[in-house]
Amino acid sequence: MDGFSDGWLWWAIGVAVLVPALLVVLTEIIGALTRRGHAAAKPLRLLRNWVIPAAALLALLAFAFRSDAENAWPRVVATVLGFLVILLLLSALNVALFSNAKEGTWRERIPTIFVEIARLVLVVVGLAILFQWVWGADVGGLVAALGVTSIVIGLALQNAVGGVISGLLLLFEQPFTIGDWLEVGAVQGRVIEVNWRAVHIDTGAGIQIVPNSTLSGASFTNKSQPRGAFHATTTVKFSTDDPPHEVVALLEEVADSLPSRATGERAAADYLGAGAYSVTLPIAAPSLQQQALSTYLAWLWYAARRRSLALDGDSTDPLAEPARLAAALDVVAPTLHLGEAERELVVATSRLERYGTGEIVQAAGRVPREVRFVVEGRARVAVEADGGLIDIATAEPGDYVGQTALTREKALAAAVAADVLTVLVVPVATLDKLVAARPMLAQEIGRSTELKRKLAAEALAGVSLAAAPPARPVRGR
Repeated sequence: MDGFSDGWLWWAIGVAVLVPALLVVLTEIIGALTRRGHAAAKPLRLLRNWVIPAAALLALLAFAFRSDAENAWPRVVATVLGFLVILLLLSALNVALFSNAKEGTWRERIPTIFVEIARLVLVVVGLAILFQWVWGADVGGLVAALGVTSIVIGLALQNAVGGVISGLLLLFEQPFTIGDWLEVGAVQGRVIEVNWRAVHIDTGAGIQIVPNSTLSGASFTNKSQPRGAFHATTTVKFSTDDPPHEVVALLEEVADSLPSRATGERAAADYLGAGAYSVTLPIAAPSLQQQALSTYLAWLWYAARRRSLALDGDSTDPLAEPARLAAALDVVAPTLHLGEAERELVVATSRLERYGTGEIVQAAGRVPREVRFVVEGRARVAVEADGGLIDIATAEPGDYVGQTALTREKALAAAVAADVLTVLVVPVATLDKLVAARPMLAQEIGRSTELKRKLAAEALAGVSLAAAPPARPVRGR
């Protein structure tokens, strides 16, 4: 009965009953949180596995057995328990602040290194308080010595530390991320790495290392912000005799056909006077700027000559020479079954056009007003599917595209220049006369149209089949 009167037996019974019950409850809670993937399971697991057993042991030593206050074992256990409590509080704080941080908030943007440094400081301060409370240690002198040492080291390494601090501030502010396109003075490229000391920029001609201190002390341009289309601008000149509204329409039409154009964005062109025009190209990413401008200027050269507009003040086109048209007729004459009279009709009503690699010769979904016969080069015949083109055939010299002009139907497939392409453009009125004179030509064009319709249907069916989800097996009862 002395144990009950002294109280130590009650402590022993309380620890023996309450601790297992608490561990069982925590195990169930941790299991439920783990199944849900909740971050709070980690600190609770630390509480169950380490903090509660250490607290129970300390209770037995300090209260149940009434150990001497000068005994080292209760102090050792109290020190371990205090350290575990510090770790538990830090883990819980991390879960509360950063585990469910929303995108764009300061909690999501704060660099991991800042969190680690703050955690280290809190651990050191907590241990100092713990040792002073449990062991009665005087930590004031140690703190003062560490402060003086830190000042000396900081002065000796101020240049290096300045770069590190600049890097940490950049990481915290995050004015750019990996993959953004930066322009820093004469340096322009894509960010591939950001560390404490410097930013690594891929310029296309090598990796440029820009110190963080340089970035933090100077202005730079992030061409990837704001998110969305990147607008590249160029200036072109035409003859002052060219009607401005026709030139603006041509500039915007060519720009809108670029493959690198941002989805849902339209190009814009402005007349500056004296034959000068400014064009703004909305492209998908800054990394495509040079390629987009090069392709645009090349396609504009071909398109301007097809419209008889004087890009850079020059409207001459070698295709306009009569000898070139006569040579083109020799290529397509077998396809059209041309006699002497029909040849003269084609010469009088037709013309030659040239397209750059990748240009759209015939758009799908539109009723062609002319039939184009390939004279030089090749054209890809493709159908549109899932925002892209699927090739179904190739048109080579002597072949033709846009034959649905005869039936006044929309073209099922698009024709794209596979390389520099020269075509003979025959108006539908001329082709009607040729078909009337040569019924066999109408049959051949009809068979060609049916073949392309079949190829287009097969290509679209293949895409639909590939995109469809796999069929789920049906289990019998």
